[in-house]
Amino acid sequence: MVLILALVCLGGPATLVHAHTLPFTETTIVLYPDGTFQADLICDLDALALGVPQDSDEAALVAALRALSTDELEDRLDRMQQLFQRRVRVRFDGAPAPFDVSFPERGTAAATNATIPTVLGLTARLAGTVPTGASELEFFASRAFADVHLTILDENRDHAVTTVLERGARSDPYPLTGPVEPPTSLSTGQRYLALGFTHIIPRGPDHILFVIGLFLLGSRIRPLVWQVTAFTVAHAMTLSFAAFDLVTLPSRIVEPLIALSIVYVAVENVLTSRPTPWRPAVVFGFGLLHGLGFAGALRQVGLPEAEKLLGVLSFNVGIELGQLLVIALALVSVGWLRHRPWYRARLTVPLSVAIAGAGIVWVFERTLANP
Repeated sequence: MVLILALVCLGGPATLVHAHTLPFTETTIVLYPDGTFQADLICDLDALALGVPQDSDEAALVAALRALSTDELEDRLDRMQQLFQRRVRVRFDGAPAPFDVSFPERGTAAATNATIPTVLGLTARLAGTVPTGASELEFFASRAFADVHLTILDENRDHAVTTVLERGARSDPYPLTGPVEPPTSLSTGQRYLALGFTHIIPRGPDHILFVIGLFLLGSRIRPLVWQVTAFTVAHAMTLSFAAFDLVTLPSRIVEPLIALSIVYVAVENVLTSRPTPWRPAVVFGFGLLHGLGFAGALRQVGLPEAEKLLGVLSFNVGIELGQLLVIALALVSVGWLRHRPWYRARLTVPLSVAIAGAGIVWVFERTLANP
């Protein structure tokens, strides 16, 4: 339990000021009538060129790249081109197709005059030729890249298809001839369930800390069940309403408030030894906020127009499974100690202080990042 909490606080993704936080590698593959293809991948090229994490401070990256000599910068670009050629695959009938790599935004206004300026921009362009007679296309990006939000634009048939790939996963084959079969309901449900689950574990450290904060207070399971139920119902409501555009709230407001909810729960854990009668109602209110945060993540992924309801329901189920796993891990780790007389002094209070500290950091980061 302590190890899990430490990893979440120290290693969880937080919103960083002046950094490109790109939850997905937006990838668009265009198939042209002349038999060529072009794939544009959106990622933090400055960070890739320097071999540092994608959420690094962009001002520091720009300064580091500008400090390089012309030869050193060209060497970095050569290595980046090799990285894309090694770690990205555009396959036709199972065989990788060769492609050239370029960075079209380098030195343009799109890079230098952006809200967060860069040296190389955010677009890596792969260009190649579709083999004659090819019948299907597959795409793959290694785990060096974030989850892929993939769009295939087939200009030959005026058709477009969009899907989301987990990190390191290969896309389903896209047929280049014959009818294009839409994804089945089963595959759609599975995809959005997995996205909901991974939004909690491992990519939702703030939501994980909130659930652990609920778990830590008190020794009885029944109050915990009431709190988790209130939280679940509330965030399922706002997530569903927001997904269908019935309610909206800017992320610059939602994200700091989510962090504040973590601080509140943790501080209350320190100030009281048992859940207050009004805590489920407070947790319900916080659940409404977390649901809007989940909706923001779902909006980035996009929903299938034909099966929007299925996507929302599956995403909700994935979130619940993630939360249940967090509670299960907490029960296995320290649940059997909840009736010990020293449980509060040695576990609840120090862990709640750590959670409050992480929440306060997120409040400031998210407020400064979204003025």
